[in-house]
Amino acid sequence: MAHPHEWFTRDRFGLFVHFGLYSTLGRHEWVMTRERTAPDDYERFAPFFDPDRFDAPALARAAKAAGMRYGVLTAKHHEGFAMYDTGLSDYSITATTGRDIVREFVDAFRAEGLRVGLYFSLIDWHHPDFTIDYHHPLRDRPDARALNEGRDMVRYREYLHGQVREILTRYGTIDYLFYDFTYVEPRDGWDGKGPGDWGSEALLALTRELQPDIVVNDRLWVPGDVVTPEQYQPDAPMERDGSPVMWEACQTLNGSWGYDRDNLDVKSPDLLIRMLVDTVSKNGNLLLNIGPDGRGGIPPRDTAALAALGEWMTLHEQSVIGAGATELVAPSGTVLTRRDDRLYVHLLAWPFGHLHLRDLAGKVRFARLLNDGSEIRTSEISPDQQAWNTEPGGQPAGTLTLHLPTVRPDVAVPVIELYLASDSSASPAPTPRDRTPS
Repeated sequence: MAHPHEWFTRDRFGLFVHFGLYSTLGRHEWVMTRERTAPDDYERFAPFFDPDRFDAPALARAAKAAGMRYGVLTAKHHEGFAMYDTGLSDYSITATTGRDIVREFVDAFRAEGLRVGLYFSLIDWHHPDFTIDYHHPLRDRPDARALNEGRDMVRYREYLHGQVREILTRYGTIDYLFYDFTYVEPRDGWDGKGPGDWGSEALLALTRELQPDIVVNDRLWVPGDVVTPEQYQPDAPMERDGSPVMWEACQTLNGSWGYDRDNLDVKSPDLLIRMLVDTVSKNGNLLLNIGPDGRGGIPPRDTAALAALGEWMTLHEQSVIGAGATELVAPSGTVLTRRDDRLYVHLLAWPFGHLHLRDLAGKVRFARLLNDGSEIRTSEISPDQQAWNTEPGGQPAGTLTLHLPTVRPDVAVPVIELYLASDSSASPAPTPRDRTPS
């Protein structure tokens, strides 16, 4: 029987969508706390949040065209504004516009055959019982600690769990729930918040009761299914206590998750593709974020990035979808991934003439450029051969040499596909299944 989480390690590439009331301010999703805006003052922006250009079907088509296989939408971020029809508060997009953005998103992504995920913040700076801490926008008020005397995290936990029950019972199958986030360390004289504040054990049990096959991340600070490094690339497959774990690199296009109008520090398509294949080569997924603007439109820079990814994935998705790590050592300037009997060599720099692959002599049936299917000639140069005039020197025993054209293919990252012999010992690294982070 297939493991219910196999889709996650197969699909490898997802779209993160940060969209909320903060989008209409256009100054990062943490604008409320960065600018120390009191909840009552922040509320006044809600009537002006009109996502008239939010087009969930178009967004789903763009994700699919980019080669993505799943999407994750912010159902509620730290500001506390719900992007769905909650019955527990009138602080929601439905109360202000009559729309249910989560419903639109879920239906559209399902219609395109994509898996559906939701992000849900454990933090709620708007809720009157959420105690002030070092992330809260009221932290600098002289009476901040006195205000906490009237706040009750027990009541807040009931509200939190109630809203999670809503999003997991009203929208059919939810494949992935991305909780965010726990911060247990004290800072600036304030305590952080941890599993006891969220009721994490009970919340995880509720999540699995309502959606038994769901993938849950690690940010409740109790064991989940997937580890979620954010804004950095791990340097190896991730492990806990020596055992591999499922993991997902969460990355932005420009360092901001929500729409940040004046942040122009955008990653190039070449860098994004290299990050994608680097992640897969380490048995990870890439969840790449875009931030719709205040009207729900996709900024041109985000559209361009998705289009460039799609152009590359159209020709090279075999090296990503269903692929993972291999135990083979990648030559300098390359990244290797493995899918069944195929090995993929991603050429981050185009070498002149030859590429030498250790431990593959006699193990490759055919080699080709993936972008156009054209054959790459191979040979095995004797270790005893001396370098002389136009003849290259011998390589260590077991080396396979690829003979490359001088002109680099006109794609962002060229890929060579190697068809491995059935008895090849170039085995893939183990894929985590039941392992959970602690």
